[in-house]
Amino acid sequence: MKQLFVHCSPNVTQSALLEDGRLTEFSVEKTESSSLIGNVYKGRVVNVLPGMEAAFVDIGLSKNAFLYIDDALHPHLDKQPKEKPSIAELMKPGDELLVQVMKEPFGGKGARVTTHFSLPGRWLVYMPTADYVGISKKIERESERARLKTLADEIRAKGEGVIMRTNAEGESRPALAEDLESLRSLWQGVLARSEAASAPSELHRDFGLVHRVIRDIITPDTEELIIDDTNCLEEAKAYLRQTAPALENKARLYADSIPLFQRFGISDQLERAFQSRIRLESGGDVAWDQTEALSVIDVNTGKYTGSVDLEQTVFRTNLEAAEEIARLLRLRDIGGIIIVDFIDMEKEEHRQQVVQRLETTMKRDRTKCQVVGWTRLGLLEITRKKARQSVSSYFFETCPTCKGRGKIASR
Repeated sequence: MKQLFVHCSPNVTQSALLEDGRLTEFSVEKTESSSLIGNVYKGRVVNVLPGMEAAFVDIGLSKNAFLYIDDALHPHLDKQPKEKPSIAELMKPGDELLVQVMKEPFGGKGARVTTHFSLPGRWLVYMPTADYVGISKKIERESERARLKTLADEIRAKGEGVIMRTNAEGESRPALAEDLESLRSLWQGVLARSEAASAPSELHRDFGLVHRVIRDIITPDTEELIIDDTNCLEEAKAYLRQTAPALENKARLYADSIPLFQRFGISDQLERAFQSRIRLESGGDVAWDQTEALSVIDVNTGKYTGSVDLEQTVFRTNLEAAEEIARLLRLRDIGGIIIVDFIDMEKEEHRQQVVQRLETTMKRDRTKCQVVGWTRLGLLEITRKKARQSVSSYFFETCPTCKGRGKIASR
């Protein structure tokens, strides 16, 4: 059972997704600093660095954005030059161009931008210049994939690109066509504004958190959408009425005196999920350490002693840990490289089953994940797309004494 909860206040908006009572996804957005992902800007090239095959573009933020050469070439691989040109051949300082934010600023780094524009809708993603059709990998039936591919080719114009989202499975041609036309009109508005705008300037801002989670998460199998603010509820219903009328009745107002997240146990689950050591139901535990680009996870049997033999005890602990790790990566919204030190297993079939459990649970994640495989040292390597700061950055600040090392000088 899927339940989506949204807490709205003057300073912050938070959303939480429960699947069978367990917290699996959490998002937060401060009113004064909404997400930049998906925003489109008219920027001006400041520096071109052939040695890095990249350019820095002023888009009006405190730090210049970073444009890599692959993000400046045509989005369709077949339409790119056979030999990649130098970034200096594509642009020079002073040039103006449209770019879209694909990664938010991190630490001292500016945002990463691209010219491969994509506008997500309810059922599909519109790419105005991509000239290809993609189908979500989570749609597995070949007959449905073929149907959606045919429909996409019918409704898109020459040169346009379309990716059919997972939500598009089973949708009718009129619904898909209406979604595409809405996004096409949105893009035409961006182009019209760019003609009159001077660089740097913002041309398009993606939806706020409430609209985004409804667009991306609410599906027919969602039991309910509970919102604790009347204005936010009306916004949600208006959006559902426009894009998915059949789902409007799932949205309802929460008006109890007990805070929403406290009433449904979300606050307690959040507190446990962001601890450095997470206890598993069996008694084992998962220790978590995170740097800017790398997360290291250590699995331990802890208090779990099993009842058969050591190999079976280790195997069961690793299976449970694999499922929990996949859930926490999604919940914490951690990206980059993840290294997992599972407890050593003697049987190869057990190692394979642990990877399968991890991959199966990861299929629920809307962010691209990949299990790379076991290293020569017996560690499991995972990658997860990193687009924005992890959720923990909203809850925790770096300690001014230890500077985030978790240690202070001894007496």
